[in-house]
Amino acid sequence: MQTRNIKRKIRKTRIRKKIFGTKSRPRLCVFKSNRHIYAQVINDEQGKTIVASSDLKAKKGKMLEKAKAVGEDVAKKCKAKKITEVVFDRGGYKYTGLIKILSDAAREKGLKF
Repeated sequence: MQTRNIKRKIRKTRIRKKIFGTKSRPRLCVFKSNRHIYAQVINDEQGKTIVASSDLKAKKGKMLEKAKAVGEDVAKKCKAKKITEVVFDRGGYKYTGLIKILSDAAREKGLKF
């Protein structure tokens, strides 16, 4: 019997086969734990993280509000580095809830994917 986390890792590898971040269009990767949500913009050609954000600094608010703040923060940092387009990597999670809110907030602030 496979656990939920193992199934997520299987989905993650299936997704990662298809998407790749380049210098002109890096990969926006999302990870969520039970308490926090993280987002990174990664150039896979060099293997370097360009921009990163998380909700560790936000002390108050619900997870939905924190996810929106992380999405907006990533988009703001990307604009500062002159990145307008990214490839979205949902990390094996379903595109609902926190993942959708984070991506919608990033789109509202100007990221294209």
